[in-house]
Amino acid sequence: MSKDTMEELLEAHPLSALEPGDIIEGTVVTAHKREVWLDLGPYGLGLVARRELSPNHGLKEGDSVSASVIEPDSDWGFAILSMKKVAKEKGWDTLQKYFDDGEMIEVNAYDANRGGLLVEVEGIRGFLPVSQLSAKNYPRVSNADKDQILQKLNELTKQPLKVRILDIDRDENKLILSEKAAKREETKKRLEKLSVGDTIKGSVTGTVDFGIFVTTDGIEGLVHISEISWDRVSNPSDYVKQGDEIEAKIIAIDGEKLSLSMKQLQEDPWLEQIKDYKPGDEVEGTITRVTPFGAFIQIAPAIEALVHVSELGEEADPTEHFKVGESQKFRIIDIDTDLRKISLSLAS
Repeated sequence: MSKDTMEELLEAHPLSALEPGDIIEGTVVTAHKREVWLDLGPYGLGLVARRELSPNHGLKEGDSVSASVIEPDSDWGFAILSMKKVAKEKGWDTLQKYFDDGEMIEVNAYDANRGGLLVEVEGIRGFLPVSQLSAKNYPRVSNADKDQILQKLNELTKQPLKVRILDIDRDENKLILSEKAAKREETKKRLEKLSVGDTIKGSVTGTVDFGIFVTTDGIEGLVHISEISWDRVSNPSDYVKQGDEIEAKIIAIDGEKLSLSMKQLQEDPWLEQIKDYKPGDEVEGTITRVTPFGAFIQIAPAIEALVHVSELGEEADPTEHFKVGESQKFRIIDIDTDLRKISLSLAS
């Protein structure tokens, strides 16, 4: 390069023109794990120290790269540069495009807390909340045990997850991801193939006080405690355990969730046993519960009837007439098969 040409370049790009934060192009002169030297043309040499390099940068001599200026002219006569900042800005640009296009991306969480998974995408750290996990990966645990939830979330750090960006804000350094959103279209197509009344097979993903969670083909359903069995259910975990494969009937479809019934795939013993009774019959039964409005009486294995307080006389106290566990004789005064109700009075 001639002297005149060099002078022209320096006039066009004086060193004083470089400012902290400027993005500059350079060619790799030497590349090591701890540092990379760049030829900046008329600006001389630039150093990217280890703390400003991306891990496993993979750079080699002759590569063209972009860097951000930290110090334009150090005391040692070269510029101090950062590649992390440029990579981060490019990362935000890429993520913004993913968000605008609704593109699905694959991530691996590097850590977990009780609120969700910590991830890094395109050099940007983000968060995948528990509420945005798919039905398959949602941590269903008894009594919402926080330690068990964290244990299940930590297990997810060992596998790739397909997600979509739910919220992105470069200025706030915020990136929120959703596995549920990534599966929404797929879930919608699967739901279109299902109807109320269908029988499905699914895997038990968790039991809670109020029922059983079941996942079928990536769709979550709930068997409410009242739909587990025709018998009175006090603890759903007495009937199934996590991982069990069960059959259930779809009784409602609400958005992306199914309401399921196990008992409706079984014969109703109440309807079978009630055939032996009619109004006016005298029956013997065992008192199972006493309440302010009356007493419940077991007259058959699947049949519980009610003696209403009004059958005992004005201002009567059921506790004075009944004691749990005792047997007495009663008379059937009404049978309502639609509501599965039987009304009794004291036998005269």
